[in-house]
Amino acid sequence: MKSTSIPVTVDALDILGRTIDGKYRVEELVGQGGFALVYRAMHTVWNKPVAIKLFTALANVLPDQRDRFMAAFIQEGALLTELSARSSNIVQARDVGTYTSPDGHWLPYMVLEWLPGVTLARVLAEERASNQPPWSLGELMTFLGPVAAALEVAHARGVAHRDIKPGNLFVLGQNARIGAVVKILDFGLAKMMADESQLQAALAKTGTNIKSFTPAYGAPEQFTRNYGATGPWTDVFALALVAVRMLTGRRALDGDDVAQLAYSACAVDRRPTPRNLGAEVSDDVERVFARALAVQTTERYASAGAFWLALEAAIQPVPPPVEQSISISAIPPGPPPPRGEGRGGGAVRIIAALAATSLIAALAFFILTKKTKPEEAAPTPATAPPAAPELAAAVVPTCPDDAIQIPAGQYFMGSDRKGAQPNEKPSHHVKLSAFCMDVHEVTAQDYKACSEIGQCRRAPADVDWPGITPKEHKAYSSACTGADPDKGDHPFANHPINCITWSMASTYCAARGKRLPTEAEWEYAARGPDGRTYPWGDEAPTPLHVNACGTECSAWGKSRGTALDMLYSANDGYPTTAPVGRFPSGKSRYGLYDVAGNVWEWVADWYGDYGAAEAENPVGPETGDRRVIRGGAWNGAFADWLLPSFRYAQDPEARSHGIGFRCAKSI
Repeated sequence: MKSTSIPVTVDALDILGRTIDGKYRVEELVGQGGFALVYRAMHTVWNKPVAIKLFTALANVLPDQRDRFMAAFIQEGALLTELSARSSNIVQARDVGTYTSPDGHWLPYMVLEWLPGVTLARVLAEERASNQPPWSLGELMTFLGPVAAALEVAHARGVAHRDIKPGNLFVLGQNARIGAVVKILDFGLAKMMADESQLQAALAKTGTNIKSFTPAYGAPEQFTRNYGATGPWTDVFALALVAVRMLTGRRALDGDDVAQLAYSACAVDRRPTPRNLGAEVSDDVERVFARALAVQTTERYASAGAFWLALEAAIQPVPPPVEQSISISAIPPGPPPPRGEGRGGGAVRIIAALAATSLIAALAFFILTKKTKPEEAAPTPATAPPAAPELAAAVVPTCPDDAIQIPAGQYFMGSDRKGAQPNEKPSHHVKLSAFCMDVHEVTAQDYKACSEIGQCRRAPADVDWPGITPKEHKAYSSACTGADPDKGDHPFANHPINCITWSMASTYCAARGKRLPTEAEWEYAARGPDGRTYPWGDEAPTPLHVNACGTECSAWGKSRGTALDMLYSANDGYPTTAPVGRFPSGKSRYGLYDVAGNVWEWVADWYGDYGAAEAENPVGPETGDRRVIRGGAWNGAFADWLLPSFRYAQDPEARSHGIGFRCAKSI
């Protein structure tokens, strides 16, 4: 039979009154969208209502593509089941299957819990028609708090929705502003549609196009990949747009077509924040929205939880936390490897101070999720959450000050590029749980504070490594930053600590309640999942990106009788190390500074060859004689050293002018 598109009209499938899979009797068409029809059906065994979503846009999937697509479809159904088990604010999936319509169309379907209610889009449209005022900030926080909590459950696993909008937020209750329960619909389906490239290609041949997001609530990276990959930060942008719509009574992005909406989403000079659209909010609240709606993904909050905690703190200011004896700021660098080795990833500080008082702890957004009174909610099926549930109050994962939460995710570690070193191969699939990573390399000042209270050994004033010559010892010892970081012609207090061994770095992190990052964590934090060449993207390194060897470094070496090759014929301003955070153009996609250049960084792993098998939270070999360093240093002359996949093995007792570290923390 020739494949044709199914028009989205009232019961286009002629399915009313029919029974699917021998147990779902279809009773009523209740919704329709760009790629699916939703019916109310009765489970004939349980005698309970369910929702059946039939994906009409997929009627054109060719027979040889169906098994592959159904495998992905089933996987997404399993994901939805797992997420909804962790959060009652995510719609539950009950079953998946395929249906062949009377006229021969093959259609996959998903069975979902039946939700008596309406979408937030319907609520907002009716409110506007009846001239109701926009939502107050308090009403907004009560309603969207559970949405942010549910998204954080997914974001902590590296899973993003990618199509958050009022039409995908379903309201259960008589009054959306008072006591309503909200459920997130279509979790994972947008990504599945977008990622199935073979499916998209097959459908394109028949003239079928499936949109993987809604342009009116789209983030810049969804309109063009020039802004990077989509991820949890994409949901942050969309959730902020939904909030702005509720606070202002008008759609946040301005435009009548995709091109105009894309321009509105990406216009740096006019962000769709509450104030810019006419709402009266405090300076702190406006700043939170400005960050959530940043054009660059690296400038946004990394997850919905981070965004909501920041918004809570802006509404209810947090008392300043007790100052710790040691500040955590940056990761020190490592020594330069032999010539010829190399490879190259929304960042947010989760506000740890929210736990400072019981009041603020009670306001943390997971706990913000409120109880629903039985009389305030519409009747729900027996399988829905019972009346007055205590919604999941998971502990909010937090990171220390000046650290970033790196969301759980997956990527291909290593490199198969032409010219990659043998120890970078083979590239292999790695999955990681969420973790914290310091924004900066640990500074000389930080390390000195640790040694002054007896938790760390005193920083050495000289270099030492196997085979060092007297000439090298004299020349490079002058570049050590930790002997007395407050004195000298070039104070090193805010420079990365260097000239320390692996064990000294590990001890410092442990003293701060942290640890050295694993090699897999370090590479992922530096490059992200999108395979970019360098931490900042694909652009070749310049003195604006990185502190490497330029004319100033070459002159420094010459003055000490040491010839240093240059990466670029320019002056980056620092003969040796630079204060941390001075090269914002070189930030990684998650907002980490100096992961390329300044100093190499010790990581936790013993050095060893890669395997080809998929790995989850790998930690490297159990034993070895050398530790791994990553990232390149101030005296680096080779661009390969700056690639996130480039790795070098170093004697753990080596003290180098080019090696430092930063800390990580499990959450």
